[in-house]
Amino acid sequence: MDQTAPVPGNPPDAPAARRHASGRQYELRRGDALAVVTELAAGLRLYSRGGTQLTESYADGEIPPGATGITLAPWANRVEDGLWYLNGKKQQLDITEVSRNNASHGLLRNTSYGLVDESEFSVTLEAVIFPQHGYPFLLRHRVRYELAGDLGLVVRQALINDSQEPAPFVLGAHPYLRLGDVPSGELTLTVGAGTRLVTDARLIPRSTEPVSGDCDLRGGRPVAGLEIDSAYTDLEFDGGAARHTLHAADGRSVSLWQDANCGYVHVFITTEFPGRAKAVAIEPMTGPANAFNSGDGLRWLAPGEEFAISWGISASLG
Repeated sequence: MDQTAPVPGNPPDAPAARRHASGRQYELRRGDALAVVTELAAGLRLYSRGGTQLTESYADGEIPPGATGITLAPWANRVEDGLWYLNGKKQQLDITEVSRNNASHGLLRNTSYGLVDESEFSVTLEAVIFPQHGYPFLLRHRVRYELAGDLGLVVRQALINDSQEPAPFVLGAHPYLRLGDVPSGELTLTVGAGTRLVTDARLIPRSTEPVSGDCDLRGGRPVAGLEIDSAYTDLEFDGGAARHTLHAADGRSVSLWQDANCGYVHVFITTEFPGRAKAVAIEPMTGPANAFNSGDGLRWLAPGEEFAISWGISASLG
């Protein structure tokens, strides 16, 4: 539901400013492509082409359900008990996934990103990660969205370390893909990955195994029969990118690609997304859940340095 309020400083009869629970909305248009990017969490609220919706979305008065489209820093997914150690000293992050007692999806999920640059086809937003409970570092997370013609939507996420010490991190994002009005259960999912991370009941990885059965998505599996909330690695990169695709029976498809700096992808198929029988999140990540403890995929950013990933969404719509 739209919320309106007078613009501060304007006369009472001035036009009301549109208010969104996810903050300012940045609309990018190029040809028949539309992307809507949010101030909150530098999120992708919508991507469509020719009126065909290619991501899940949500209403003006809602915060992103199921972390829809948000960007993730300085870690993606979960940290077990919010606890890790830095040079032998205990670090206790705030618990944000109370049901499983984990610290989830980084430190910027509820943060406003400021505008760095805006053009007709692109927008760049940035937020500061201040030193805080369990993470004593000062960093900036910069996110650029661009409608890049035949390449579709291209996203670049960069982390800059303004601290005096190296800082550990995992970068990621949480988009949900869809293909217009086709129920996601009627689509086929293909993920080119050879290894699956096996988790416990709290979704913390405990081991890895070669993909098999319904967890082997290399040849495509009908979404209707899948129940997955797992990370994958040993991705198949072609030309520097790994690609994961939802196919419809009529030949149309939508894909998420990620560059070689993203060595993991998390696949989350849920029956709890509002208004959808099934929804499919395909999350590019540089490391899996609990990387701060396992060290898997964990990177350290030196003072003054920058690290970036790129990913994007493309579609074949006939």
